[in-house]
Amino acid sequence: MSVRGKKHAVAGKTGAAPKKTKSAQAGLQFPVGRVYRLLKRGNYADRIGPGAAIYLAAVLEYLSAEILELAGNAAHENKKARILPRHIQLAVRSDDELNKLLSCVTIAQGGVLPNILSQLLPKKTVRDAAPSQEQ
Repeated sequence: MSVRGKKHAVAGKTGAAPKKTKSAQAGLQFPVGRVYRLLKRGNYADRIGPGAAIYLAAVLEYLSAEILELAGNAAHENKKARILPRHIQLAVRSDDELNKLLSCVTIAQGGVLPNILSQLLPKKTVRDAAPSQEQ
């Protein structure tokens, strides 16, 4: 069996509480330990403090929650139960700050925002407006 997974109580100590992960201590869902390991192995700096991993994991969790919330709203507006890449594209491009953050990112199968120039729309004639005014 695999030894990976949640930490259990130490065998020698009876009644010991299970060890809390760094993510649980920080109140996050994203893995703080994995982020810390990747920061150390990435050669970004000579020394990496443990607070950096917590901060980065919190920022990543916030950004992903924000994108998922907006994409879920876009899916709900299109009467879909699943979030598709199209919904992520609509969510990111409709939000000013996320659009600026992901300005040079291409989302595969995302499509483009619906946009028709006003010059290309058909002009309203007097006959179209007259019947609605008479009634």
